Amino acid sequence: MAQATKAAVQQKLAESTTQTVTPSAAAQQSDNVAHALAGAGGGLLSMALTYPLITLSTRAQVESKRAQMSTLAAARRILQREGIPGLYAGLESALFGISVTNFVYYYWYEWTRSFFENAALKAGRASKKLTTVESMIAGAIAGSATVLITNPIWVVNTRMTARKSDSEETLPGSKPAKAPTTLGTLLSIIREEGPARLFAGVMPALVLVINPILQYTVFEQLKNMLEKKRRITPTDAFYLGALGKLLATTITYPYITVKSRMHVAGKDGPKETIFGSLSRIIREEGYAGLYGGIGPKVTQSVITAAFLFAFKDALYSATIRARKSIARK
Repeated sequence: MAQATKAAVQQKLAESTTQTVTPSAAAQQSDNVAHALAGAGGGLLSMALTYPLITLSTRAQVESKRAQMSTLAAARRILQREGIPGLYAGLESALFGISVTNFVYYYWYEWTRSFFENAALKAGRASKKLTTVESMIAGAIAGSATVLITNPIWVVNTRMTARKSDSEETLPGSKPAKAPTTLGTLLSIIREEGPARLFAGVMPALVLVINPILQYTVFEQLKNMLEKKRRITPTDAFYLGALGKLLATTITYPYITVKSRMHVAGKDGPKETIFGSLSRIIREEGYAGLYGGIGPKVTQSVITAAFLFAFKDALYSATIRARKSIARK
């Protein structure tokens, strides 16, 4: 009888533990998805606001003659030839790309973060806040997963954004050529150059994982310092995001240039390694060639990151409030 009672108690304890763990795991999964959705929405809004600067930066990177142009001159030339829509070439693929990119990145980042936080609790650490090393590892895992999944999207986007002006210039009074669609560009690349071309620039893109690693490490550590004093607001996230992105983009810009040029390289163009491309650019254009378009790129990156963190923080808070409201009903 005593053994039966003991067995019943143990069974109830096991059931209680299962019921406790399952909601916790489900809640963590739901939180990861909430972060991912907030990141996707924040990225979409920030991209839409700053896309003209992306157009100017990309064109300056991939065309050496354009690298000598001022931002204002490049904007004037695009407007004269293509009108305002020219500043938004490839916007649809960029919005889709940033949404997928941010969803994947934030999901894996939050998944890795929760892993480290749970490990910290089990180890009895005083604080479960991520250390600098843990922030860098989380950024590396999330960034690598994002690159492999989304690179084809950005190849298509870069091709659409960086159309060569010479082939698009028309005679006075003639009807300008219709801009290719995202799907048309994708099918054209696959048909003419093969599916492998969609993964052009993967290696420099993987190297560029250091960009979000630096960005999010700076952001997380500054956020942790500020949280000791007060609650983080969307305005705080805006400035911390801008500072992290400014540092990261300035350090990694030469690799950003290499990646853009590899994306637009034709199937008959020279096949180069990352360092081979770097050497050629330095040899032909000098070190300044590695920083073509850095003005609009840094401006766009910093503003986009600032809005992204602000929008994400606000969207995440709204998602949590909505989830709690639904749960109460």
